[in-house]
Amino acid sequence: MKFLAITLIIHGPDPITGVRKSTYDRFREVVDNAVLAEDLGFDGFGVGERHERPFISSAPPVVLSHLAARTQRIRLFTAVTTLSLLDPVRAAEDYATLDNLSDGRLELIIGKGNGAAQRELFSVTPEDQWERNAESFELFRRIWRDGRVTASPRFRPALRDAEVWPRPLQPDIRIWHGSATSRESVEIAAAAGDPLFSANVTNPIEPYAELIDYYRERWAAHGHDPAAAVVGAGSAGYYATPRSQDALAAYRPIYEFQRVAAQRAGLPHPWADFEDYVERSSALIGSPEQVIEKVHRYHEAFGHSVMHLHADAAGLTDAQHRDSLVLFQESIAPVLNRSIPDPPWPLPVPELTGARR
Repeated sequence: MKFLAITLIIHGPDPITGVRKSTYDRFREVVDNAVLAEDLGFDGFGVGERHERPFISSAPPVVLSHLAARTQRIRLFTAVTTLSLLDPVRAAEDYATLDNLSDGRLELIIGKGNGAAQRELFSVTPEDQWERNAESFELFRRIWRDGRVTASPRFRPALRDAEVWPRPLQPDIRIWHGSATSRESVEIAAAAGDPLFSANVTNPIEPYAELIDYYRERWAAHGHDPAAAVVGAGSAGYYATPRSQDALAAYRPIYEFQRVAAQRAGLPHPWADFEDYVERSSALIGSPEQVIEKVHRYHEAFGHSVMHLHADAAGLTDAQHRDSLVLFQESIAPVLNRSIPDPPWPLPVPELTGARR
């Protein structure tokens, strides 16, 4: 199994202290967490893309380029690249540049990912967002595959034998399709033969499992080998300590903060209380044994071989955050690695001696 640490770079008050860091300090924290993730042996570090409060993740290519300079081995993920909002030509340029600067460590998770404020900012409507997403993905893929493109898209000016540079360092950058609750992203992923990354955060397990089953059905319907379908899944939170009582006591006020924030924002919150959240959500809270049991429970439903943990320490002290991640790598990851296989393809190895293109 592969393990990622992902941040959406939420810039809000700490759930416990109520203090909100400066923008500068929040970005420094993201950098420090990426370096920590690499030092501890995580396989990837992901940065989301949002264009509305309370997030400051509006420029993931910039953030990931800086992380590429501060790290050496860890894979760099987008989580997600909101192609329905972006010019696919510019996105192809940005991420091809990043792939070269990172020595070929880039992986994209793409998706619609739109809140109302983001749609309004980019003049995207609920009616056209899926068509924009599909069109941008197809044009993005053609640019990376062919280099020179002629196309007459609906949502951007036509391209006539347009050559887009630079080319990515990796010959075939892995593109994941992020999916929360809609079948549109699943269909695009299955048709393209690309892996699926389930958000697996807001709801209980059932709707996500249903969507993953649909992905596998559509994957086979498009003529792909069922054994080659790859699924990743998120988690709603993570905090582990040797004694489960300590983890639960530390995380309870964080949950209460999240519950109140969701209610104020009018967001769904399907959990009756903290105990229900720990039991039925994808949050991994408790002892190493309890975390392992829950991951196995989700794996039985999803068949996933990649999962992410939250890279941020909101509500935890720096020491609690670090100790929990160390415990994950020392006591949890080895067990999961023995019982859950890695994705069925090797990581791409770019050619770093001389110019390829």
